[in-house]
Amino acid sequence: LTRAPSVDALLAKVVDVCFDTFDGDRVALMLGGDADALVPKIARDRRGRGLDGMVPLSIARSAVAERSGVLTDDAPADDRFGGQSVVVQQVRSALCAPMLGSEGRVLGVLYVDNQALSHRFDEEDLDFIIAFAGIAGVALENGEFAERIRREALVRSNFERYFSPAIAARIAATPDGAAALAGDRRPVAVLFTDVRGFTPLSESLAPEAIATLLTEYFTVMAECVFRHGGTLDKFLGDGLMALWGAPLAAPDDADRAVRAAVEMMGALDLLNERWAAEGRPTLATGIAINYGEAFAGNIGSTRRMEYTVIGDVVNTASRLCACATGGEILVSGPLRAALTAGPALRPREPVKLRGKSRAVPVFSVAR
Repeated sequence: LTRAPSVDALLAKVVDVCFDTFDGDRVALMLGGDADALVPKIARDRRGRGLDGMVPLSIARSAVAERSGVLTDDAPADDRFGGQSVVVQQVRSALCAPMLGSEGRVLGVLYVDNQALSHRFDEEDLDFIIAFAGIAGVALENGEFAERIRREALVRSNFERYFSPAIAARIAATPDGAAALAGDRRPVAVLFTDVRGFTPLSESLAPEAIATLLTEYFTVMAECVFRHGGTLDKFLGDGLMALWGAPLAAPDDADRAVRAAVEMMGALDLLNERWAAEGRPTLATGIAINYGEAFAGNIGSTRRMEYTVIGDVVNTASRLCACATGGEILVSGPLRAALTAGPALRPREPVKLRGKSRAVPVFSVAR
């Protein structure tokens, strides 16, 4: 049983073993821990034909309630199970045992019956089905755990393209990872980067060289974002957008964003040193960070959705980034107010941004 590749394959194997072991006409496997909420998973006869409602509930409920095996060698005459379902299903002799997991938790029941009095089950059959149902229960519990681990690993792998490993793990560990990405309004720190002078640079390089340069650059920048618990929202040509506060918030999101920006600039300095030594072009990047309320959630078409944030806080951060010179980190007034502790900030002349009626206070981060 432990070699079954999936829970469904495991359950099918359990049913096959029952047909190989018992002289029974029909086998059923029901899942559930409550006597009144058992759900048929597999129910078929020896020829493989699927059957509906073949398990008399009075027998199944008895096995669950008593957490013990049930044997009846003449069901219609058995006072315990003389219900209508026994008659309708033409049950003569039947075996039923609970599948128990850790700490005696009922995971379901295993049921075997036949419709001829000449094929009666005995105490030896009862002992075997009790033991086998116990083995099946442990295998089922282990299989469900393994599948849950595989699902979490897949979800975490998908999320880690955009979220830091710590955030991805927390989302993947939730019963429904997608629920953590449901849309809502929340305060976020939004960071934009933009490479200065990239257009003329791209005109002088082959497309393959540009792609290689940007891949190395973005790899290092993304790692800085992730190290400080940020979410990589998207790549924008030669820039990127990152955010803190969504999908999971922390009390120091603004501080994390600034620390990430400082680290990004330091990491780019190291990249430039290596590129220069290799005779390759170097890059100069401007960074801006804003803080405020935004809508965060999955946005897009019915065919493709992406997790992102929208709102004025995003637009302002993007336009503020255009004001940052190469090697400069700019933060807005709201971002400055949200800092709990951070680097020294130097006031700059307020800047007039498109769509804003008044000039916006701006501060430069001392590196």
